[in-house]
Amino acid sequence: MKINTLIYSVILSLLVLLGYAQKAKVAAADKQYYNYAYVDAIKVYERVAQKGYKDEKMFQKLGNAYYFNADLVKAAKWYGELFQMNLNQESEYCYRYSQCLKALGDYIQADKMLANFNKKSGNDLRAQLYQDHKNYLEEIKANSGRFNIEDAGINSSFSDYGSSFSGNKLVFASARDTGGFSKKVFKWTNQSFTNLYSSEVKNDGTLMQPERFSKMINSKFHESTPVFTRDGKTMYFTRNNYLDGKKGKDDKKITLLKLYKATLNQDGEWDNIVALPFNSDNYSVAHPALSVDEKVLYFASDMPGTLGQSDLFKVTINQNGTYGAPQNLGNTINTQGRETFPFVSNDNELYFASDGRPGLGGLDVYVGKIGNDNTINDIENVGAPINSPNDDFAFLIDSKSRNGFFTSNRAGGKGFDDIYKFTETRKLECEQSLTGIITNNETTKIVPDTKLSLFDEKFHLLKEGTSDHDGNYSFEVLCGKTYFVRAEKQGFEIKEGNISIVKTSGKSQLNLTLEQRIKPIGIGTDLAKTLNIPMIYFDLDKSVIRNNATFELAKVLAIMQEYPNMKIDIRSHTDSRQTTRYNKTLSDKRAKSTMAWLIKNGIQATRLKAKGYGESQLINKCSDGVPCTEEEHQANRRSEFVVVSM
Repeated sequence: MKINTLIYSVILSLLVLLGYAQKAKVAAADKQYYNYAYVDAIKVYERVAQKGYKDEKMFQKLGNAYYFNADLVKAAKWYGELFQMNLNQESEYCYRYSQCLKALGDYIQADKMLANFNKKSGNDLRAQLYQDHKNYLEEIKANSGRFNIEDAGINSSFSDYGSSFSGNKLVFASARDTGGFSKKVFKWTNQSFTNLYSSEVKNDGTLMQPERFSKMINSKFHESTPVFTRDGKTMYFTRNNYLDGKKGKDDKKITLLKLYKATLNQDGEWDNIVALPFNSDNYSVAHPALSVDEKVLYFASDMPGTLGQSDLFKVTINQNGTYGAPQNLGNTINTQGRETFPFVSNDNELYFASDGRPGLGGLDVYVGKIGNDNTINDIENVGAPINSPNDDFAFLIDSKSRNGFFTSNRAGGKGFDDIYKFTETRKLECEQSLTGIITNNETTKIVPDTKLSLFDEKFHLLKEGTSDHDGNYSFEVLCGKTYFVRAEKQGFEIKEGNISIVKTSGKSQLNLTLEQRIKPIGIGTDLAKTLNIPMIYFDLDKSVIRNNATFELAKVLAIMQEYPNMKIDIRSHTDSRQTTRYNKTLSDKRAKSTMAWLIKNGIQATRLKAKGYGESQLINKCSDGVPCTEEEHQANRRSEFVVVSM
């Protein structure tokens, strides 16, 4: 017994000592992890894990270290270990694990993890986007197959990424040999810091042997993602916080990224390098892109006001060379994830990379159209083969030739990141036409020469047309939008219909059948009843006409245009709630607001009268003190359009 006890004691002591040893190694790896030396931290964590040591926090950091280095396949392994230990993880780990599962091609499990993320994350925009696009794989599939891609022919066994056109040259960042500089390693990846290189683009699209870019621009730290003005005399680029031999650091002693500007002198050298004024030692600003008119600079940053890990911003470039205040592009673009690497094409389209939207995995490339008011809408995933289960970013396209370049760390490349060239064979343009036939609902015969009006989902009039001799009409419309169509024909009741347009090119059809007018219009007719106009088209206690009400009031407008001698009396009524005086004033304001709308839309003021009657003409028992339902009160809140002469 004593011998057995001694053996057990020795084994227990050894296990305790081994446990302390593993914890000491993990603590050392943690120090490297928090100093962003992820590669070194990974080596220690994995050695400890291989010896059977399991720790939830360690698996989190090990998964993160691979995730932050864009190795999603290996990150998936350790996030898998994490969730095996404890399924109840923070929402962010659910999201990261779902991204990694996509890298493995397991979209079913990835979507399950996204659903879990959705439950945990509350108002996170990434969850909302997933909820709104649960068929995202089908949407991406519809956008795919539009590019022929191949290796750009300039890649090394190191990281090569972030290209830009400068005349007939492609300028890009690379971590390949550092030339005359002493080798300085970036601890995050254990690769050399990146410098800029350039390669001449030949007429057939092939690239010449890369050469080191200007020695005035390249430093011993990172340079990347340049953009050049069309005249070739000004460039903006990303560099670590380093200028004139001085290195800046944040409060944690980390050297972050800044944007710099340089100009080309008469000797063909880049000089006058200056940091842009909205940089800071305490946040990163990177990856510049210029608008078509070169008056706006887009960039990525995690500056205060950022929604996620990095957002896209824009800043105005003033004529005198100064800059406006940076503006966040808002939640139509940005999420709680990473939005980065913007590029504006000559077609005024904003391309960018994001891992916060439903995609194929990692960073995907998306595109949105910049409108005349500078808003960016209709964001779409550009599809495969540009996008893959891995990181895809830094998209660049020549709008004329439809040739371009992008960067990816997908399998089969030469290095950590590689540059690929492509030709776009089909634009990402969804074209839809809305057609229909106008017929008589009783005889089923066609109704030619019918006036058709097209409204958007907010009831704004977009277009007008007329059905042809066969009763057909047609409007060009946008994919994915909702429209309302109104048909008007003398002798028929006004008819409306609505339709939601699909997001694929083709034709949509909305047929309308008109009902012959049975109710005669004459003196004393209330057009509100004849035209089935809803009683309520003001918000509670308001006298401003709602947008959807203008859609209904347009029916009255159409009748008054059809009968140019018609005069009407606009009468507004309220229910008995509130005081008599209040109701009289409110109803009078509503009547006059309605009259003003008709005048604004072309009806002469001499054809209109308007008066509010408050609660003086109730149509049921619901006077003061009488209990009534909401429906009964609503019956008293009405507007009348009584014809007084024809």
